[in-house]
Amino acid sequence: MTSVGEVRIGLLGLGTVGAGVVKILTAQRAMLEERAGCRLALAAIADTDLTRPREGLDLAALPMTGDAGRVLGDPGVHVVIELVGGLEPARTFILRALAAGKHVVTANKALLAHHGAELYEEARRRGVTLAFEAAVAGGIPLIRAVKEGLAANRVLSLAGIVNGTCNYILSKMTDEGIDFSLVLKEAQAQGYAEADPTLDIEGMDSAHKLQILVSLAFRTFIDLKDIHTEGITRVTAADIAYARELGYRIKLLAIAKAVDGGVQGAESAGVEVRVHPTMIPATSPLAAVSGVFNGVFLTGDAVGDLMFYGRGAGQLPTASAVWSDALEIARRIAHGIPALALDLPSVGPAPLPLRPMETIRCCYYLRVMAQDKPGVLSRVAGILGENDISIANVIQKGRGTREAIPVVIVTHEARERDMRAALTKIDRLRDVAGATTMIRVEGGPA
Repeated sequence: MTSVGEVRIGLLGLGTVGAGVVKILTAQRAMLEERAGCRLALAAIADTDLTRPREGLDLAALPMTGDAGRVLGDPGVHVVIELVGGLEPARTFILRALAAGKHVVTANKALLAHHGAELYEEARRRGVTLAFEAAVAGGIPLIRAVKEGLAANRVLSLAGIVNGTCNYILSKMTDEGIDFSLVLKEAQAQGYAEADPTLDIEGMDSAHKLQILVSLAFRTFIDLKDIHTEGITRVTAADIAYARELGYRIKLLAIAKAVDGGVQGAESAGVEVRVHPTMIPATSPLAAVSGVFNGVFLTGDAVGDLMFYGRGAGQLPTASAVWSDALEIARRIAHGIPALALDLPSVGPAPLPLRPMETIRCCYYLRVMAQDKPGVLSRVAGILGENDISIANVIQKGRGTREAIPVVIVTHEARERDMRAALTKIDRLRDVAGATTMIRVEGGPA
C-alpha cells in the first residue's frame, strides 16, 4: 500500500449517526487530521433524502448525492462509512466497496450478526479493513478493547447491558414501580424507544451485539438463530418489587461464558450464549447501570474483572466510535501500512461449540400463583426436589384470601432442563393458577 497525503472518505447514509460523523469532522478537523497524520476529505455523502433538514448541518455546503454508486464507484474514495442500517442494500453496498478495494467502517450490528462471516472473508480476500467499533455499545470503546487490549487473555465470561431502550424501561419500572406497558409508552414519547420497539424489547438487538462480541471474545461464530433470546415484555412490577426485597435488580443481560467440561455438572466444554431478563445482586456493578446507559462486565484469565460503561447509543457517542475506526484506517493509509487479515474476526484453532440452553446451570427465581391451602407449598417443593432443585429462599404474602397468592421461591444452582421439567409439573397442579414466572439469577446470593 502506498502512502497518501489525503484520505478521501465516502459516507453512505446521512441519518442521525451520519450527521454526527459530519459534525465531528467539521468541529474537530484539525485534531482529527493531526491524529491521523494526513488530510481528511469528505468526498461524497449518499442518501435517499437530499432535502430533509439535518439539525446543525448546511446541506448546500455538503457533497450530497442520491446515488450510492457515486461513492462506491469513485476510485478516489479510500474509505466508505456505511450508516444506512438494515440488511439490504447495506450488505450489497459493503460487498461492492470491499470488491473495489475500499476499506469499510460500519455501525450495522444486525448486518454483522447475520452476514459477518461472509463480509469478513471478503475483506480478508481483498486485503482491506472492515471495522465496526460503533456496532456494539455505541461510544464505549469495547470492540477494540476485546480484540486488542485483551489479546493476551482467554476470555472466561462476559455479561452486558447492551440495549439502552430495555435498560431505560427496566430502570424506570424499578425506580417508580410502574408497569411495563406504561413505561414503554413514555419511552416512545421521549424518543428512547422506536415506534415499533420489537427488536429492542424482544431481545434481538442485544442478541445481534452478543453474536459480534462472542466472535471476538471466544473466536467462534455462533449462528444468530441459535442464541437463546428472551425479551422483557413479561417482566412485571411485582417481579421487580420481589427482586428488590430479595436484594436483586432485574436487567436484560447478554451473557457468554466459556464452560470447562471438567466443571461439576457441565456436560461438555463449550460456550454458553444467551440473552434474557436476569436477576443480579443489587451490589453488582451492572446493577448500577441505569437509564439508557450500557455496561459490560468481562473476565479474562490474566486481567481478571473489567467493567466498561458509557453511552450505548446517541448521535455523537456512536459517531465518536465511527471516527475511531476511520482514523485508524486513515493513519495506515497515510503511512503505507497494509491492512492485516489478523485484524478481522476469525474462528480460532479450537473453536468452542455452543452448549445447548438446556444444559446451563444457574439459580432461578420463581413466582408461583397458588391457592392458599395447606400442602400446596410442600407439593411445589416436592416437585422441585424430585428434579434435583433445592430451595434457597421463600416469600409468601397475602395469606387468608380466596384469591391465588404469589409464592416466591429462589433456588440454589440447578440445571435448565431440570427446571423446565419441574415447571411443567408445577403448572399442572390443581391449586396453581396460570403459568409460573421464571427469571434466571446470576452473580450468586444477594
